[in-house]
Amino acid sequence: MVTVYVTLILKGYKTFAQVPANLQPAVKSELEALGLGTDGKPLFEGEAVS
Repeated sequence: MVTVYVTLILKGYKTFAQVPANLQPAVKSELEALGLGTDGKPLFEGEAVS
């Protein structure tokens, strides 16, 4: 189910707040492993690449 919710967030069909509370830690971890925030958008670390 974690992968399903991650996919739904990435496609814009669900928000992180809509993920059941018991799955939120795993979904957040999976998104972070992909370099994404809970909004499904990339996390930027360090300097911006031009």
